[in-house]
Amino acid sequence: MHAASGSRLGASHPRQEGPVDLRLVPPALAAWATAALMLDASPRLVGCVVLVCVIVAGVLLGGWGSRARGGRASVGGGLPPDGGGDGTPVHRERPSDAPRDRPTDRPTDGPVDGSRGRSPGRAPGRPRGRTPGPAPDRTPGARYGWSRMTGAAVLLCAAAAGSSAGLHGADLRRGPVPVLAREYATVTAEVELTSDPRPARPRVRGNHMTPDSVLIEGEVRSVASGGAGGAAGTAAVATRAPVLVIVDVRGRESEGRGGGGPAGVGRGVRQEWLGLLPSTRVRVTGRLAPALTGGDRIAAVLRVRDRGGRAVPAVVREPSAAQRTAGRLRAGLRDATDGLSADARALLPGLVVGDTSRITPELDEAFKETDLAHTLAVSGSNLTIMLALLLGPPGLAQHVERRGLAPRLGIPLRTTALLGGALTLGFVVVCRPDPSVLRAAACGTVVLLALATGRRRSLIPALATAVLLLVLYDPWLARSYGFLLSVLATGALLTLAPRWSAALRRRGVPPRLAEALAAAGAAQALCAPVVAVLSARVSLVAVPCNLLVEFAVAPATVLGFATLATAPWAMPVAKALAWCGSWPAEWIAGVARAGAALPGAGVDWPGSWGGALLLAVATLVAVLLGRRLVRRPWLCAACAALLLLAVVRPPPLTRVLTGWPPPGWRLVMCDVGQGDATVLAAGGGTGVVVDAGPDPALVDRCLTRLGVTRIPLVVLTHFHADHVAGLPGVLRGREVGAIETTGFAEPVDQVAFVRREAEARGVPLLRAVAGERRRLGPLDWEVLWPPARQVPEAEGPNDASVTLLVRSAGIRMLLLGDLEPPAQQALARSPAAARLGGVDVLKVAHHGSAYQDPDLLRAVAPRLALISAGADNPYGHPAPGTVAALRATGAVVLRTDRDGALAVAGTGTELRVAGD
Repeated sequence: MHAASGSRLGASHPRQEGPVDLRLVPPALAAWATAALMLDASPRLVGCVVLVCVIVAGVLLGGWGSRARGGRASVGGGLPPDGGGDGTPVHRERPSDAPRDRPTDRPTDGPVDGSRGRSPGRAPGRPRGRTPGPAPDRTPGARYGWSRMTGAAVLLCAAAAGSSAGLHGADLRRGPVPVLAREYATVTAEVELTSDPRPARPRVRGNHMTPDSVLIEGEVRSVASGGAGGAAGTAAVATRAPVLVIVDVRGRESEGRGGGGPAGVGRGVRQEWLGLLPSTRVRVTGRLAPALTGGDRIAAVLRVRDRGGRAVPAVVREPSAAQRTAGRLRAGLRDATDGLSADARALLPGLVVGDTSRITPELDEAFKETDLAHTLAVSGSNLTIMLALLLGPPGLAQHVERRGLAPRLGIPLRTTALLGGALTLGFVVVCRPDPSVLRAAACGTVVLLALATGRRRSLIPALATAVLLLVLYDPWLARSYGFLLSVLATGALLTLAPRWSAALRRRGVPPRLAEALAAAGAAQALCAPVVAVLSARVSLVAVPCNLLVEFAVAPATVLGFATLATAPWAMPVAKALAWCGSWPAEWIAGVARAGAALPGAGVDWPGSWGGALLLAVATLVAVLLGRRLVRRPWLCAACAALLLLAVVRPPPLTRVLTGWPPPGWRLVMCDVGQGDATVLAAGGGTGVVVDAGPDPALVDRCLTRLGVTRIPLVVLTHFHADHVAGLPGVLRGREVGAIETTGFAEPVDQVAFVRREAEARGVPLLRAVAGERRRLGPLDWEVLWPPARQVPEAEGPNDASVTLLVRSAGIRMLLLGDLEPPAQQALARSPAAARLGGVDVLKVAHHGSAYQDPDLLRAVAPRLALISAGADNPYGHPAPGTVAALRATGAVVLRTDRDGALAVAGTGTELRVAGD
């Protein structure tokens, strides 16, 4: 069809395919690269680059114009191509009363030439009403002219992007805010919020969690150094500088032992900050600091510290009417989902408007492990689903028989287009008009064009145009990983997916399944290298998980938008719609959790651009091999079986192939970084877990590899974060009988965390007391410390650590928790001291720190000393002196920072140890 149409790009039939028009791709890529490089360049360098690009482009355009004029002068014996010798035109437009060609949706039965019903004498490919003009110039000179034109366009777009990036970068560096940030000055500033406040994800630092804080992006509109109002410093100066506001809302009341705790004043201040809307202007007093990483889009970090509830935001100007309306809609969606299950309550706002404030860290990690995190972000697919519902099925939007919601209601096509534009505008307003939402709207519109016209060849220019305009509008997108992933995913859907879908259909795959497989596979192939840079991990379950949730995303999104629209007017109806939407939302969450729980859900990968290149090459090789394997069904089945085994990793098979865990293991010290997590084997997939480490994902992975599915008891030696923060990973998908803790209930925030986790899963909490004895299968243990009544030695959480003496298959193991020297000395004087000598395995206290009691180490005299410490930790654990003292007693010292996870096996007479 294309070849006979007489046009290089094919005829205008909406279903016709032809060669992809790539002319806009080089200018878009040039603008993207230039913007990324020029954002933090000096003004002189930016000016030189822009000037050189403009000059060279002018030279190219001048040469192309003269060549084009020379070419036209030689056509037709020197006459102008559009006229005769007297200046009259050779051809005329068709009169208004001339018969028009009827468009057709089908090619003719004869030779296809892009027209129908023309007179036999008319040459193919020429329009009615025109006499033949000069043929297109297809000489090498003309092609050379077009290459000059393309080169000039690339240079001009690069110049425009460089200018825009230079101006944005200069705006970031000018004004008083960067200067004050370099001085770490305390300032009073008026800040206009540009994003929704969001709670920071807690992180473990040493033995404590980072403060409960709120993150907000904003623009400083006026700033004064010194105290409030600038009374003790300089006068307020008007400016406009983007900043990241970090509000530390854990005040003194929540930090003290007898204060208000996390639910006290600090939590109330946190809720006030989280309730603010974008475009609100607030006055705050805090300390400015430079951004941690260079090349960011913020001029400084403004840290506001709460001291007894005095960090309540002082609102200077209320939000705009559009943001108030959007805020009411978003709040209505949250209210309508309040009565749903935890997963549905968290997911529906995320699927609809990107509100992830209710997503728990554990669920967020599951979505990242399965590469489903894009469903929780504001995505172009959200808008595409709604517009497709309005316009109808793919390829029918320009036809009379289109079957969307609008034609069923009798709405004309032009009015439908206006409604689609209004829906897009509403999407941008409700989801906030920040760059990520604008990016999603642009990419969603490009995908919509694919659904509406079915003309793949016109979509790459549309995507290139969207990239070009967005980069010129906001050059910071050129450095955004989210922008890169959006463009790659959209490009995959427009280029690779249709070809792969057609290839699968030719091999007998049902059309709907072929489209789904091709879309998921193409997006994964192009996006996986970038994801590997961000996470240093490659998901092996991404494609099947995306396939399993695909049919649920659309109904959840549609019902979520319906809930959003009806909540302000009819809350009972909105709650009913939300309840219907909870079913697909829970399915999506279930797929994410199940995929993340598989032992081989992902593999570690170098988190660098070199690693990304390596993964891209591996993907290309896999695709090329896959094309050959498709022709051999038995070989395909064998590869699928191997992949399934790699993902499921049955423990017997894994043990045979990797030797981990070693047969007959009795104790495993998991490699969880700077923290503690130990597993005691109780037989048949059962184990007692002592401490949970700082990271839920790491301890969950360790337990999964060990094949532990049932945990009768979790012992938390004390409440420091490096021992309890990973508790959700221990509880994830396992049957847990009880949690036993020390009686020293500090730090209070971590005590509350453990209680919340236990209550949420219905696990009882017990208190460990010296003298307690238990037995479970081949395992028995005794609690040696702390005593029932608190002793003076227990001055802090470390000295109140639960200490266990464990026996298994004749092996005696002493687990000291994080006992400090005062408590170690008290333990050596206690009635249990007689049972401490000559143990086989010692779990060294406090990650092998220098604070050890030498007399206790000599009295214990272990055969094997195990130390759990993180690689390159800032504390210097384990201390060289401690390692030397242990070796002096005759112990073999092993450590997780060098040897990985450590497993103890054998019997008391034949002790074996293996590292992972």
